[in-house]
Amino acid sequence: MTLADLEWRVVGEESHDGPLTMALEEIAAETAAEGGPATVRVYTWPDTLSLGYRQDPDSVDWAFCEREGIGVTRRPTGGGAIYHDHYADLSYGIVAPADAVPGDLMACYELFCEPILEAFERIGVDADFVEADRDAIHQPACYLRALHPAHDVVGPDGRKLAGNAQYRQKDAVIQHGSLSVSTRPERHCDCFAGKPDSEAFRERVGAIDEYVDVDRETVVETLRATLAEWVDAEAGGWTDDELSRARERANSKYASDEWVRRSP
Repeated sequence: MTLADLEWRVVGEESHDGPLTMALEEIAAETAAEGGPATVRVYTWPDTLSLGYRQDPDSVDWAFCEREGIGVTRRPTGGGAIYHDHYADLSYGIVAPADAVPGDLMACYELFCEPILEAFERIGVDADFVEADRDAIHQPACYLRALHPAHDVVGPDGRKLAGNAQYRQKDAVIQHGSLSVSTRPERHCDCFAGKPDSEAFRERVGAIDEYVDVDRETVVETLRATLAEWVDAEAGGWTDDELSRARERANSKYASDEWVRRSP
C-alpha cells in the first residue's frame, strides 16, 4: 500500500481550542487505522501554548498565559513549547495508516515534508531543511531548541521558518508542524518562566512576511492546495461521530491537568 492507494480528505482552514485541536488529530488517526479516509489538514489555534510531550510544566509562565488569555495544552510529540499566535502561526497535519508510509523515520519526514517545501516555493520563499545541527538557545522553547536537518526548515538567511514532528498511534502515523507567517517575539518569549531573550528569538526565527510580500489568506490557501494536490485529496470535514469522540477526548485528556501539568 502507498499514499496514492488511500482515500484522502483535506480539512481546513479551521480553528478550535488547543485540546480539541489535538484530540481531532488523534481521532483522525483512529479513523485512518480503521480503514477510513486519511487526512491532510490546515488549521490555526486561538492563542495557545502547546507543550512538548516530556516538557516540564514549571517552564511555563502560567500567570502570564492566564492573564493574556493564552490557552495551554500538551502535544503527543516531543520538543519544546510553541506559542501558536492566532494570526502569526499556521499549522498543518498529515494522518495516514502506518503501513502506507516508510518505516524509517527520516524517510517518512522527507516524504511528508514534500508538500510543505512545495508550498514555500509557490509563495516565493527559498526554504529548505537546515543543513547541519545548531545548538539550543533556550531548551524549553521549541523554536529556540537545537535545529536538526531531519525536521527543521529554514529560510534563505538560515533562520527557522517551520518545525515538524511525528508520532505513531493505533497503527497510524501523524505528522504536524507549524509555519511562521509572522512573529511576535516578545509575546512568544513571555510565555516561558525563563523569559528567553526576544532579540535572540529574532536572530533564530524568521517569518514568511519577512521574505515575501504576501497576504496571510494566500499562504493559507497555498498550503491547503499543496497538501490536497500532493495526495489528490477531496475537500472534506469531520463526521458527527468524529467530532463527538474528539470533544470527549479533549475533555478527558488534552484539557486535563493530569495531561497538561504532569511532570516529565
